[in-house]
Amino acid sequence: MQIPRDAVLLRIFFGEDDKAGRVPLYEAIVLKAREMHLAGATVLRGPLGFGRSSRLHTAKVLRLSEDLPMIIEIVDAEDKINAFLPELETLMGSGLVTLEKVKVLRYGDGGPTP
Repeated sequence: MQIPRDAVLLRIFFGEDDKAGRVPLYEAIVLKAREMHLAGATVLRGPLGFGRSSRLHTAKVLRLSEDLPMIIEIVDAEDKINAFLPELETLMGSGLVTLEKVKVLRYGDGGPTP
């Protein structure tokens, strides 16, 4: 699979406790991205953050899981990301979704992206 040099980064912010039905939201998003043959997805878990409510979510030692911040990043061609967005909309409740144009310098174990 190739990614064009001029691609798009989809970044999705939400809480660790968010679900898509009975499945954790991060799992549902990654599985849908894989099903739609996107180039890849990475899930990042943050130790501290806040969102629209300004409520702090933290991983401090004295607290158990406090709905920690989650971010999923997906880079692919703009048309493939745009085709994924309606699917993402059906999975998500609240959260933040951003898009930005990126230059892909390397993808996979081969040489530089043409």
